[in-house]
Order: sequence, then structure tokens, then C-alpha cells
Amino acid sequence: MNTDPNHIHTYDEQGRRTCCTMEEHVYEKAGASDLLDAVGDKQIPQVQPKEYPIFRLFLPAIISLVLLLLGLSFDQGWISRPAFFAGWVRIGWYAAAYAPVGLPVIWEMLQAFAKREFFSEFTLMTIATIGAFLIGEYPEGVAVMLFYTVGENFQSMAVRRAKGNIKALLDQRPDEVTVLENNVPRPAKAETVAIGQTIQLRPGDKLALDGELLSDGASFNTSALTGESKPQTKTKGEPVLAGMINLNRVALVKITTAYTDSKLSKIIDLVQHATTRKAPTELFIRKFAKVYTPIVVLLALLITVMPYFFLADYVFADWLYRALVFLVISCPCALVISIPLGYFGGIGAGSRHGILFKGGNFLDTMAGVKQVVMDKTGTLTKGVFKVQEVLMEEGFDQQEMLQLVNALESNSTHPVATAIHEYVGQVDRSISLGHVEEIAGHGLKATVDGKELLVGNFKLMDKFDVTYGADLSDIVHTVIAIAYDGRFAGYLSIADAIKPDAAETIRQLKALSITPTMLSGDKSAVVRAVAEKLGIAHAYGDLLPEDKVNKINEIKAMNVSVAFVGDGVNDAPVIALSDVGIAMGGLGSDATIETADVVIQDDAPGKIPVAIRIGKATKKIVWQNITMAFVVKATVLALGAGGLASMWEAVFADVGVALLAILNAVRIQRMKF
Repeated sequence: MNTDPNHIHTYDEQGRRTCCTMEEHVYEKAGASDLLDAVGDKQIPQVQPKEYPIFRLFLPAIISLVLLLLGLSFDQGWISRPAFFAGWVRIGWYAAAYAPVGLPVIWEMLQAFAKREFFSEFTLMTIATIGAFLIGEYPEGVAVMLFYTVGENFQSMAVRRAKGNIKALLDQRPDEVTVLENNVPRPAKAETVAIGQTIQLRPGDKLALDGELLSDGASFNTSALTGESKPQTKTKGEPVLAGMINLNRVALVKITTAYTDSKLSKIIDLVQHATTRKAPTELFIRKFAKVYTPIVVLLALLITVMPYFFLADYVFADWLYRALVFLVISCPCALVISIPLGYFGGIGAGSRHGILFKGGNFLDTMAGVKQVVMDKTGTLTKGVFKVQEVLMEEGFDQQEMLQLVNALESNSTHPVATAIHEYVGQVDRSISLGHVEEIAGHGLKATVDGKELLVGNFKLMDKFDVTYGADLSDIVHTVIAIAYDGRFAGYLSIADAIKPDAAETIRQLKALSITPTMLSGDKSAVVRAVAEKLGIAHAYGDLLPEDKVNKINEIKAMNVSVAFVGDGVNDAPVIALSDVGIAMGGLGSDATIETADVVIQDDAPGKIPVAIRIGKATKKIVWQNITMAFVVKATVLALGAGGLASMWEAVFADVGVALLAILNAVRIQRMKF
């Protein structure tokens, strides 16, 4: 319920609020401390963080409530009117009721004063409640501070709930692993394991580093990374990622990535920085609160003093009471709490579904997307190619040419290169390649015994004036053309399967009134065939990376918000250019994941409409809270200034609206998308 963007609340294990400033923690300047204390440094503990007891959190409020109700019953004669309950005894009773909830707030105010922060909600609440005591409104002074404290407690509970999904993700990385050395297992710290070492995973163990499965097969729970509960079966040679849980048998994994460079480490870094990127709405409210609070204090002072100069029957206590009511109503707690909490909830909901938003601002952007542009390979198709056909021209030995192609493609990490390697087999290391060069959007070029070898698409053939049959470009498969010594040598056709949820993804996007578009560097014939199967009206093939950039610029020129989804290194420029870039995080390149604003961890295109729906739901809830807070506060402020609202209405306008806003904000974490 903080009104100063430089003044941050965090909570200890018992739920007590602690006070920090931006100098004490770099992320807290952006208001991210409430989530970052769940993340900490990169060393995530194996055990669940200790949860403070709810009863202990609410104990001061319970004590205050009991004393307040007893005091009201004595005052109103609900039970009896004891003679002793008068004068200093009555004042002392209500002071005792005030102390458990009021003294911590006064202490917070004094701490803020020491840091030259004079206009916070602590100041507003302290002035309002002590002022109520000074004019004899003891029960109302206690009630205001009591309900304020209850609101703070519910805030801490709501923040803890918002952290829950992210904590579940972060706790998936163990600190220790079992390393095999000469077939002897020994425990070791995960961060000390070197690339190339082999670790042993027993059933139930969590993988701490990325690697390659050495065992014949194993089943893994990948929900921490993908948000999907269905186990995945991996076979020998397939990649396995940190955070996966071995389910059925002892498995051996060869480490391929350092601890700090694993996919899960990168995900943790993304989460750490996600809450520091504020949505425009959130930034506006924080700036608004910083200016708004001192203005409110000045207006309250004017409400108290100015009537003296204009009214003959001026009564100081009456106008002071109106000013105190005005102060309580005006506290912008509902706005300052519920808006960041709404975005925290959206980020947490995304994490639960295997979608990482790198900031609240991207939730807002996703809500306004009107066109989703997708790459084909690895996004709508599996990116797992199989060689279908090999055809060589007369005068070329097929086995010899395949060995040359395999040797050249060993310099590439593209899925096509993997397919060729699986088809041909081991690379012949006796082949000497010279001047190896990758030509973006075309293919590979090298020299063999002084003769030029070209392996790529037909644009590569055209670039080097290699003649080939005109009908070859119409083959409805991905074709890898081969030229040797200036002559067309033949081709390999490679097929890629469409992802099972790709067609449903397109249907859902259309249902959201979003236009799907496909861009690809693959042949136009292949792109058209895939687009027809999926129902995509706008599809373009034979595109170089710069052509994709031009297409995105053309779409943006129509003044529509564009999201681009891709997974390859050559997709990084268009991801950066689009309004929101979405990366496929499983097969995707590190460059693309780093550039993207949203990361889909399991490569499922079905998560694209889910991400859009999460963005829309988050924005809707945030604006519901803003509207509710402004309407209620404006109404009760007017009534309070006119003397028609008491402290009780003020309590509802402040704490009541804040509680309603909190409940509305956490609702997003229970929604189904």
C-alpha cells in the first residue's frame, strides 16, 4: 500500500512488513522486491521457503478487534454500561486497542521520515487516526488503523500467492548431482560439474544441468519448464533440460551446458527481471501517487483552516473531522496495491502455463495484438526433418556427394543439417574443406580440392549461376540443392511434420479476431502447402532475413500491433522489430530467446492464444480496479468534504476498496485460459 515509488514493502518469514529503499536493493526501485525476494540470487535452495503462520500475521489485528468490540459494547450498552468505562480509563482502553495496529505504522512513518520520505500512506494514516483521538473519536481512530492493518495483511497474503507459481518454477533446480567417475557415483555441487561429465539420475531426481541422454530411454516430468503435466519420453541422444524430473528408471546424462548457462538458469534470469519492466499503466499510477499524496495533505489542511475565514459558526473540531475523513478516503492504496499485483498475477499465470513474460508491459502489449506473424519451421512445424528422396545427376556418384554434403553440413546446427547427418551417418573426417562460408538465407559454400561445393536452396544456385531444371522448384518438400565445380549435382528432399496443435492455434487466433500470417525462408511451394492445411490466408516463402524485416515493416505500416513468433537465429531481427516478440524456448536459439519479450517454454504454438488471453485478462482486471477505486473514492471524497461521510465510510473507501481490488487481482491466478 505504498504511495512512494522509491519506498518498498517486503515481508519477513513471520509476515511482518519491513522497509527498504532503492539504495538498498537494485530491483526495488522498480517495485520488484516482493517477487525478487522469492528469487534471490541464482542459488535457489532445495527446500521450500518457510511459510509464516497466518494466525501470527493477524494476531495484532485480532487483539485490536477484540478490545475495540468490547469498548463499543461498553459505549453503546450492548452488554452493559460499566461505570468505570469513562474518562482516562476509556481513553486508555481505546489506546490499548490502537497500540497493536497503530504503533507499527507510526514506526514505519518515523523510518520513512529518517529517509526524507514525508508523504506516504503511513503519514496519512497516522495523522488521520491520531487526529481522531484528539477530537474524541476514539473508536473511529482505532477502526481506521485496524482495517488498514487488515488490508496490509491481505496484501502480504496476495503477494505470497502471486509468488507461488514462480517459486514452484525456481525450486526445480537442485544444488547437488551424482557424478559418475570410472563408473563410481559421487555427489558434487551442480555448479562445479564440467561440460562432458556424466551424471546419474535416479527415479524422482531432478536434473540440474542441460545435457544429452546416454541411456536408451527415460520418461521425464517436464511441467516445471513447459507447464504440461503429461510426461515426455526421451530416447538416447535426445537433449534433456535442467528442471526435468526422472520418473521411471536410472538414467545417465552427459552434460552439454554449464550450470549458469542452462535453459532453466536463463528462465530464472528472465523471471528476476520480469517484474522490473513496468506496464505504462503501472508507471503512470506510481508517478500519479507521488504527486497526488502531498496535494491531498494540503487539501486536508485547507479543509480544516479555510472555513474559519468564511463561516460565522466555524467549529474547529467539525472541520478537522472532515479533513481527517478526507485524508483516510484519499489514500491511494487500492491503486498502488492492486495494479502491480494484477501484473504479478499475470506473470505468475503465464509461468504456470509454461509462458514467460519478461515484464508487465508485454502483458499489456499482448492484449492489444491484432496480427500474429509466425515462422514456419520450429514454430508451426516440428523442425524435425527426415530425408525423403535423394536424386543425383548423371556423372555424379551419390555416395561420394552425400559424404561431401554431410561434411559441409556438419558446420551448421540447422535441423536440415541434423536430418542429413542422420541419413548419411558419420562424417568422413578425411574430407578437407576450405573457405567454409554460411550465406544467410541461402545455404553453405566451401571448396573441396580447389572445386566449389554449394549446398542450400535454389536461391543459392541462382546466386552462383548454376543451371538446374525449372520444375525442381515446384517440389512440395524442402529441397536441398547441391552444386559441385559449377554444375548442378542433384538434390535431397526433406519433409517436416506439422505440429499437432498448429491448426487449433490458427482457429483460436481467428476466434480472437487476430490475423495469422506465416513467413518462411523455405520454398514458396512448401509454405503454400502448409498454409493451406492450417487455414492461413497470408503466407510468404523464399524470404531472406531482410525480407522478413520488410514484411514486418509493411504490416506495422498499417498501424496494427504485431507479434512475431520464431525460433531461429535469423528470427532475432524481426522479433526485435515487432511490437512483441515471442520465442519458442525449447528448440529456439539463445539469441532469439534473449531478444524475445515472451518465451514459450515447450515450443507449443497453442500457447500463443493462451498468452494473448492472459494479457487481455490482466489488462481487464487492472482497469476494473482503477475504475472501481476512482469512482468510489471520488464519490466518498465529495461526501466527506461536505460533511456527509463519516470515518466508517472513509474506511470502506480506503481499505474496503483496497481489499476488493486485491481479491479481484488475485482472481487471474485461478482463471482457466
